[in-house]
Amino acid sequence: MLDFGIKDLIDIFLVALLLFSSYKVMKQSRSVNIFYGVLIFISFWIIVSKVLEMKLLGSILDQLVNVGAIAVIILFQEEIRHFFYTLGTHKKAGRLLHLFHYGHKTNEDGMRHDRETIFPIVMACLNMSKQKVGALIVVQNDLPLNDFIRTGETVNARVSQRLIENIFFKNSPLHDGAVIISNNKIAAAACILPISHDLDIPKEFGLRHRAAKGISKETDALAIVVSEETGNISAAYSDVLRTHLTAEQLEVLLMRGRF
Repeated sequence: MLDFGIKDLIDIFLVALLLFSSYKVMKQSRSVNIFYGVLIFISFWIIVSKVLEMKLLGSILDQLVNVGAIAVIILFQEEIRHFFYTLGTHKKAGRLLHLFHYGHKTNEDGMRHDRETIFPIVMACLNMSKQKVGALIVVQNDLPLNDFIRTGETVNARVSQRLIENIFFKNSPLHDGAVIISNNKIAAAACILPISHDLDIPKEFGLRHRAAKGISKETDALAIVVSEETGNISAAYSDVLRTHLTAEQLEVLLMRGRF
C-alpha cells in the first residue's frame, strides 16, 4: 500500500496547483499545446521509469529529458518568451505589485486618474465622435505598458484635448495606432497593440476594436475606441468590450479605471 504523509499530500497539492496555474496562463498566451505535449511526455516517462520500471526504455527517456529541456527552449523560444511575458503582465500580478506600493492609487475621491487627465480625454472623444474621426486611447492602470510604449513615437506631454485630436487627425502621421496615457501624461502615439482573435467580436468592428480588446486581455489597462464609421464610443477592459457609451459613462469609466 502507498504510504502518504502530510508532507506528501501538501507536495501533491502544490504540484497540482502549479500545473493548473501554468495551464491557465499558457492558455492565455496561446502556448497551451506545448503544455499538453510536455505533460504527456512527463506522464509517459514516469509510468515507464517509476511504475513499470523498464530500465532500458527508462534510461533512454532519462537522456531525452536531459537533452529535451534545451531542445524545447530552442524550438519553442518564441512561445516560451510569450508565456513568461504573459505571466509577468498578467492582471493578477497587479495585486502583488500593490504590496510594494507600485502603480496608481485612488485618491480621496476614489478616483484612479486626475480630473485634469479625464476631462480632456472625454471632450476629445466626444468631438472626434461627432466628426467620425477614428481613435484608440489606452489608459494605463497598475501594470506598466512600457513594451507597448516603445513601439510608438514618444510624446511625453500633458494630456490635452487639442493634442489628442491633432494626433488622430486623418492626415496626421501618428493617427494610425494607439495613444498610450501613463502617469497622467501622453506617453506615446502610434503604438502597436496585440490584436484579439476572439470570434465573438462583431464583424462590423475593425482593428481598433480588436486591438482594444487585445490590450485589455493582456493587461489591466482601459482602452477607448472611437469608431471612424459610426462615431460610436466603446471601451474595453479585462477582455470585455462595451459599446455606445455616453459622455457620462465614459467619464465614470475613466474615474474608476475599470468597468
